Amino acid sequence: MKMDKWLESVYSDGSRYFVSTPQPRLGQTVSVRVRMYEDAPVRHVLVRTCPNGAENFSLARRICTAHGLAYYEASFEISEPRMHYQFYLVCDHVIYYYTQKGITTYVPDHTYDFVLLTEYRQLSWVKSAVFYQIFPERFCNGDPSNDVRDGEYEVDGHAAIHMNWEDEPLPYEKGFCMDFYGGDLKGVQEKIPYLKELGVTAVYLNPIFEAPSVHKYDCIDYLHVDKHFGGDEALAKLSEALHKNGMRLILDISINHTGMEHKWFNRDGAFFDKSVGAYNNPDRLERSYYFFEPHSNRYKGWANLPSLPTLNYTSKELRQAIYEDEDSVLKKWLKPPYNIDGWRFDVADVFARNNEMQLSHEIWPQIRKSIKEENPDAYILAEDWGDCGEYLQGKEWDSPMNYYGCGRVLRQFIGLPDLFNERSEILRKVDYKMTAEDVKERITQHLAKIPFVLAQNQFNLIDSHDVSRIHNYADIPYDRMRSAVILQFMLIGAPSIYYGDEAGIGGWTGDNEGCRFPMPWGKDFHRTKTFQLYQTLAHLKQKTPALIEGGMKFLLWQGRCLAIARFDDKEAYVAVVSMEAEDVVIPLALRSIGAKMPEDGKDLFQAKLKVAIKKDGMVEMTMPAGKAYLIRCPLI
Repeated sequence: MKMDKWLESVYSDGSRYFVSTPQPRLGQTVSVRVRMYEDAPVRHVLVRTCPNGAENFSLARRICTAHGLAYYEASFEISEPRMHYQFYLVCDHVIYYYTQKGITTYVPDHTYDFVLLTEYRQLSWVKSAVFYQIFPERFCNGDPSNDVRDGEYEVDGHAAIHMNWEDEPLPYEKGFCMDFYGGDLKGVQEKIPYLKELGVTAVYLNPIFEAPSVHKYDCIDYLHVDKHFGGDEALAKLSEALHKNGMRLILDISINHTGMEHKWFNRDGAFFDKSVGAYNNPDRLERSYYFFEPHSNRYKGWANLPSLPTLNYTSKELRQAIYEDEDSVLKKWLKPPYNIDGWRFDVADVFARNNEMQLSHEIWPQIRKSIKEENPDAYILAEDWGDCGEYLQGKEWDSPMNYYGCGRVLRQFIGLPDLFNERSEILRKVDYKMTAEDVKERITQHLAKIPFVLAQNQFNLIDSHDVSRIHNYADIPYDRMRSAVILQFMLIGAPSIYYGDEAGIGGWTGDNEGCRFPMPWGKDFHRTKTFQLYQTLAHLKQKTPALIEGGMKFLLWQGRCLAIARFDDKEAYVAVVSMEAEDVVIPLALRSIGAKMPEDGKDLFQAKLKVAIKKDGMVEMTMPAGKAYLIRCPLI
């Protein structure tokens, strides 16, 4: 569909710049705005709502012009907890319909409507956050006295192995996730000054509760921090220290399954007497916590792994133990002296989904209610690698680990296989180069399905403990990695740095052990361009209103060149990225966001820009092959 040129300037969102009350109450009258070029050939602007199922139109008035853009405003009453609206742009011979997904010449359905929520409390601290994900065992050894000793214990026939900090992790076939370096919570606390220097405002720790493995997703006791990390007291001290430094703390947990040696299950008696736990005691209450076959010890393991027995949420007692009771697992760590600021839920995509027992949409709202009762500002971060818009409507999660709308997209754009496709022998053989339009459509598709107040809380990542680090791929040069990082920090939401990415940490690709190397504290990485890239972007993110509260708009998607703008009513930031093999000349419609090129002709990193300004105000830029610019643009 060929669109009129002026449509490139049409924009609205759910921020305070376009909604009088982004988080309204029932019965309140709110005003919403849309903007476009001041000479746009629009006869009328209508706002369509559907209160209580009945279609209604409010006429928008042209209220002002600023920076070459005209603003139209209409008001309506919030009559429902979830209020949808669309804009109708009425011209002489066509009506354009505008939703979060974009503009059509046909009446769209409600899937991508703008939405205002009355019952969702947005976490204001997340919008300005820069997260730092730490795999605790490999970050810093603050107390060698609590290190795991060689042969200290054995699980499923595999003994613990003590490693030197400079050693490479063992492949799974040799180490079985039992190769320990001694990282602990005291080590994290000691590095708080480093995190502040980098620009971090929130720490996300992979699991820290009692567990035999390195990764600790095979928990044996939810109610205690592993002694090799310093125990409960170390967590209390770390939390206090982080909060004193103005930083938040998120803990990781799997409540979908436990380890087979968890005290509730206790298959082999490796850590508890066999009189404890469900496996060896069919009459115990904990038997109902798991999926046992009748009159048998055969049980269901997550992903068919016998080492990770799946929890059964038909059990009322299990629900009480995990999240309902005042001394439940999730509530304990939200209370003093730990005072954590949220939970990251492992394998949340499969949680409470067991064939005929599909309980996820019943239980997640209950978990949310329980957490928010204890701490209304606690972040609910869920692992889901795919489309999960159904969970992001204000009553379940605050955000997924945003692989779908960030990590998978950006990694593929710079030349890596899609993270799901590479698992398939058939799919990974297809050598497709993702286009800029693909990127724009994928990201828009994710964000357009969710209310703006949730879009602002998205957890944007490119690397993690589950995927190979992009800088460890031999065929991904520095400039491509840099492009992905710049785009990550430009997306609406909060960026997450995986520990050591800023340090060029070592590793290999292809399995999890390769992305879990010890932090290279012995390496002088503070003056490297990689560290300075992350540091510059992190401090920019946490202090810049346009990147915290502002809107986001794709300005260009041409071939393999992409431009994204973030903006408020004071300034704009534009990231331009090229994956082309040759230099190209591209148009940049800065005028569509009311902005212009900086007078010094340089980007934020002092790179000289080669541009030409056309009579209509359009900017033409010569974009070098494989490069990225981040430009601070004043408004017209």
